[in-house]
Amino acid sequence: MSGDGNHDIGRRSVLKAAGATGAFLGLGGVVSATPGREPGPKEDEILVGKSDTVGIASARTTVESAIPAEASVVHENDALGYMAVKVPEDGPSTQDSVIERLERQPGIEYAEPNYTVEAFLEPNDPQFGSQYAPQQVRADQAWDTTMGSMDVTIAVVDQGVDYTHPDLADRFQGDEGYDFVDNDDDPAPVVNSENHGTHVGGCAAATTDNNEGTAGISNCRLISGRALGSGGSGSMADIADAIQWAADQGADIVNLSLGGGGASDTGRNAIDYAYNNGTLPIAAAGNDYGSPVSYPAAYDNCVAVSAVDQNEQIANFSNYGPNVNVAAPGVDVLAPVPGGGYEGLSGTSMACPVASGVAALGKSAHPDDSVQDLWDRLESTAVDIGLPTDQQGSGRVDAANIVEGGGGGDPGSPTASFGFSPSDPEVDETVAFDASGSTPPDGGSITSYEWDLGDGATKNGETIDHRFGAEGDYSVQLTVTAGNGETDTSTQTVAIGGDGGGGQCGAETSSDSVSGYLSGGWWGNGSDNYTYSLDTANPCQATVTLSGPYSADFDLYLTYDGRTPTTYDYDEVSYSPDSQEEITVDLSGDEELGLLVDAYSGSGSYTLTVDELGQ
Repeated sequence: MSGDGNHDIGRRSVLKAAGATGAFLGLGGVVSATPGREPGPKEDEILVGKSDTVGIASARTTVESAIPAEASVVHENDALGYMAVKVPEDGPSTQDSVIERLERQPGIEYAEPNYTVEAFLEPNDPQFGSQYAPQQVRADQAWDTTMGSMDVTIAVVDQGVDYTHPDLADRFQGDEGYDFVDNDDDPAPVVNSENHGTHVGGCAAATTDNNEGTAGISNCRLISGRALGSGGSGSMADIADAIQWAADQGADIVNLSLGGGGASDTGRNAIDYAYNNGTLPIAAAGNDYGSPVSYPAAYDNCVAVSAVDQNEQIANFSNYGPNVNVAAPGVDVLAPVPGGGYEGLSGTSMACPVASGVAALGKSAHPDDSVQDLWDRLESTAVDIGLPTDQQGSGRVDAANIVEGGGGGDPGSPTASFGFSPSDPEVDETVAFDASGSTPPDGGSITSYEWDLGDGATKNGETIDHRFGAEGDYSVQLTVTAGNGETDTSTQTVAIGGDGGGGQCGAETSSDSVSGYLSGGWWGNGSDNYTYSLDTANPCQATVTLSGPYSADFDLYLTYDGRTPTTYDYDEVSYSPDSQEEITVDLSGDEELGLLVDAYSGSGSYTLTVDELGQ
């Protein structure tokens, strides 16, 4: 092992995210915020989630002791267990370094940027077509059974909804909702051009059979939570608060015609909160022309809706992928807009509330349905319109089927099936398992894939990788579970040989170590760089161990190609609140290890050891 001291200043980037994430709506009385906090995007904020073992006040004390002097806690949500920290853009601390420090604190579960979210809305053509969405999903046939119940509530998390519109006024019951943007009790749009939320509400529940304008899918109750400003964007904090509020208000469905960007722990926790408290989240898949399903639609506890046109072809703007659950009309959908007017708009933002309206009819006809019952009913009664499953999911939503429980009755059971490669793996060789050949029940979907690898290991996922550490025959079992709760299993024997690569990993060993001294601090870190050339004849694995002072915080970084790692550029990393780090890597024999020991804080002596295994 060779090395040279290189005491540079660095910060590792724990979390990297960019782009819009989506828009949400909410009602107040659930949070506390610093007076004068501006509405809309808050790119200078970090969201910090506490663990379940500490209270919000204790977590706030911990956070305040860890953040720089110019930063401050500006918002809290006790129900979801998070707070917002404002870090001025011109301050000496970057968001990455503050996030990194916060994630080290006891009782803190995560820290992440307060992502900006925007409404999904596609520009429409100058001429609007006649209304077709209710007919396409057979709402007119469902109305013979029920037009919807005011005991069923759809929460619109979006821009404000014009609750005075002649086609929407009857859908509100005196408690219109809450404005999270302006922090008041009036969730109406500020200007008529703020039309997204009103149009979304109208798609789901414009009053039918009232001699006014258009027919929505259901005559169910609406509540409006304004979480997006007139420009169509808002902060993740406002959105998460709005979802929590919708659940606390007893909404049966929360409509989220918004999304984009990457996953957010705060957003996921809000979706889980709604689902676990009896509210079904339904979200737009996204308008990125075939890109993967956006968040929040891609979260496990959220129904993802793609968009189709009048001919039941996938809309050219719609996102799609394996996360899609159902499809709905979303091209030139005619619905109310503020000021008493109507417009035809396009987007998965329109498909989403059509699906929400169908789900509301289903809940009206089957009031005892749980959240999962309603989800299963929405999928099992959807109609196959001939599109690939990654575009339509279980199919196009169908109102006539859902109110009758139609679509074929009991959808039956799934069928588990899997393959693996290579067919004759050796010890410690990666074996790829693929369960994509499993089939869901008619009209349903598979919700989980559980693997028992036969060597004590268990994993989850449609496709997984695994390595077996010893020769032998292993009985690998796959269990699939459908949305209706039915399961099926498939078992195969995987024979692991022992002669691959010249023998078992560990037949030959080599070890090397080096010692050093570092001094680091909050504003400047010391670091040492090393390279390690492989020493065994047939390398298969190496473990790099750093042992440093417990009173300090040293971290370990590794590259495979011998280049000098940095706290931003590395292939593997290990860091904990002390200086005891370890990285284990599998080797093919072509690697040269680049190593960095970085003093995040504190000072002291350390020992770096590389234990190499060959076969």
